[in-house]
Amino acid sequence: MAAMTEATLPAQPLPSAEVLEVTPDDLEDSAPGASEDHMLIAAESYEDINVAIDEQYQRGKVGGENEKTDKTENEISQSVTELSIDDTRSTTPSDEGRETPKEEVSMETKERSNSVLSNRDRPQHVEEECYSPEWRQRQKHVFILSEAGKPIYTRHGNEDKLVTTMGVMQALVSFVQDNNDNIRFMIAGSHKFVFLNRPPVMLVCVSHSAESTQQLLLHLTYVYNQVISVLTFSQLSKIFERKRNYDLRRLLTGTEKFLDNLINLMDRDPMFLLSAVRCLPLASSVRDIIGQSIAQAKAKDLVFAILVGRDNQLVTVVRMKEHSLHPADLHLVFNLVDASTSFQSAESWTPICLPKFNSNGYLHAHVSYLDEECSACLLLLSADRDVFFELSEARQKIVTRLNKYGCLQAVRESLGKGSYKVAQIGIPDLRHFMYKSKSTAQYTSSELEAPYTEEGERHRLFGMYQYLHHRVHNSARPLKILFHVGSKETMLGWITSGFELYATFGPLVTKPAAINAINKLLRWIKKEEDRLFILNSYTY
Repeated sequence: MAAMTEATLPAQPLPSAEVLEVTPDDLEDSAPGASEDHMLIAAESYEDINVAIDEQYQRGKVGGENEKTDKTENEISQSVTELSIDDTRSTTPSDEGRETPKEEVSMETKERSNSVLSNRDRPQHVEEECYSPEWRQRQKHVFILSEAGKPIYTRHGNEDKLVTTMGVMQALVSFVQDNNDNIRFMIAGSHKFVFLNRPPVMLVCVSHSAESTQQLLLHLTYVYNQVISVLTFSQLSKIFERKRNYDLRRLLTGTEKFLDNLINLMDRDPMFLLSAVRCLPLASSVRDIIGQSIAQAKAKDLVFAILVGRDNQLVTVVRMKEHSLHPADLHLVFNLVDASTSFQSAESWTPICLPKFNSNGYLHAHVSYLDEECSACLLLLSADRDVFFELSEARQKIVTRLNKYGCLQAVRESLGKGSYKVAQIGIPDLRHFMYKSKSTAQYTSSELEAPYTEEGERHRLFGMYQYLHHRVHNSARPLKILFHVGSKETMLGWITSGFELYATFGPLVTKPAAINAINKLLRWIKKEEDRLFILNSYTY
């Protein structure tokens, strides 16, 4: 679902919110989906925004995240091998156990090297893209440029035709910095201009969507993290230390599809908004066998094993003891799989930097699909770049065991069914909902059904969820409950210490009826939590 346009929002201010004294009557001690397991790091969706603002205003040219040295980085940094600046693409070891020349490596490398966009070769002296009516009417633009104002990436159009436009952006940032300040955002009519300065690059979003400036800043933070996942922060810094006017597109050639796909996902997938992951509904007994099978394979130097189903649904995570994944890193892993079709053809070997885990080094991922239908993708992430064959053998053991116990068939069946329908819950007026367990950083949601089957209506509904989320998380006036009555639906956002819940009802539902329905919904989620959430993960 793409972000809703501003025109689809009510023209008049929405009803004021009030805090209601309501508590799930039989769930006071344990929120549905709660767990003490530390597979994922619990995080608020605006955490990255606060970090970005702190870096932008307090640190100047030094990224705050990259100055941190936490326990995770200390333990793993010695074994993480950082690639050279020119070696940032996927490789598959040769039959002799050595890496072949980059021209002869995995299909992922070939796909990247062959995907040089034709617009990169266009003449430099061309008419500026900003004069094109089609380009100007785009709902959201995302730009990446260097501190010197050199274009790196644009979501729409050709960077070579936006040199002047990006130069103006760089001049605005520099002008404000010369006055010992930093620019955060500007609003001009229906357009929002949001800036994220992460030296040695800066990112800009220009949008006339319904998203708030905080949500747009969160999107820019993800885009920045995607760049870091390809290059690492230390490499990025070294490149521009050596040459301030370096054209970073030379190193990012072929990876534009990952940036494009990430931005498209953020326009429709709630996992970014909620800073959580959606688990594939699966019987806990099946999920346990999958976790045991991966753990018992005893893959060498394995840090994380991640099994992902279609549509970015998490099946399980097996991790090294003492290490956990941040949802933002897992979202980058999802994007890696979602944006590339080459992984479906053969086992692949690719480096990936997880910025929240260690922004200065790579983990090396063995990526493969486990069946011919490409329903489940397994990623084995190691700190050792020379264990491709060991991980390939471990992968084969995992597949054999999963087939033996019928787990892959169970995964395929669950993916084929899709998510559950609200009719299964037994609440007549409920149309759709999203529920996040804060302690596990996981969320579950029902299928989108009528009247949200058309693309335009899905866009509009997601825009309303964005509005609710921004209002309840507004730092100036945070809310516990927001009840909104609109012409097409009634919506409720509810935040507690244990969960976040956003629900959509018919337009005639009253506030007491909505509260009563929410209590029934929470009881249903509690009853189904073993199937909807990963409550226990396996470790090495």
